[in-house]
Amino acid sequence: MTAGSPHGTAPGAKVTIVGAGPGAADLLTLRAVRAIAEADIVIWAASLVQEEVLRHARGDAEVLDSATMSLEDVMAVYARAHRAGLRVARIHSGDPALWGGTQEQCDRCAELGIEVEIVPGVSAFSAVAALVGRELTIPEVAQSVILTRLGGGKTPMPPGEEVREFARHGTTMALFLSAARSGQLTAELLEGGYPTDTPVVIAYQATWPEELVLRCTIGTLAETVKEHKLWKHTLFLVGPALSATGTRSHLYHPGHFHGFRRADPEARRALRAARTAADG
Repeated sequence: MTAGSPHGTAPGAKVTIVGAGPGAADLLTLRAVRAIAEADIVIWAASLVQEEVLRHARGDAEVLDSATMSLEDVMAVYARAHRAGLRVARIHSGDPALWGGTQEQCDRCAELGIEVEIVPGVSAFSAVAALVGRELTIPEVAQSVILTRLGGGKTPMPPGEEVREFARHGTTMALFLSAARSGQLTAELLEGGYPTDTPVVIAYQATWPEELVLRCTIGTLAETVKEHKLWKHTLFLVGPALSATGTRSHLYHPGHFHGFRRADPEARRALRAARTAADG
């Protein structure tokens, strides 16, 4: 045990879970780049993260592919680094807060007294919205974004989290891990109340060289997926916000005021009148 170090931790030992974003290496944050550059050991998901991110790693860093590793294998590397005072960068695709298997790593690290830092990453849903030039929260159309996946996969869905239940809100949805069952996805979206002509964006390997972005409707979703033989690395954006126009945010309206800007009196009256008419 090193003097002054809890649980036998050698000085400098640390695990950093890095969100690498949807694919493109230039979507890494500066903090993510720094964590990779400082790491003695880099564990990366080769099937989900572009190899270009490894150019930030030191030449003498040990590089491991997590695709061949179980959680127990990964934890063995963490424990070894913990004892030797090494820094580990565990590179995940997207954002570690979403479907990254992050919590189980953090829980086991806590049991072993291993320091963990999490670096957020760009999620695929925001990357796809940027690719198609759409805001997902349009005033008077959709003010919420539901992030979910279709039930029936490897991970069971909790009761009440079925796509059909979320669809009842009629707002913007981002659906991950659902392309392999596009018929079921279509059925649940319609059952939840979306009209068949609701716009859909389908993105395959967003921000990768193989990127494919398609527009369709819920009514043509399944046939579009099958036509392009999509089943992995595919994200769906669904909802009326994907085609809405003609609405305006009050934040930049001349009649809106905040701590840094006064409202124009005439525009303020017009804004109030519009709100009253809408309410009534």
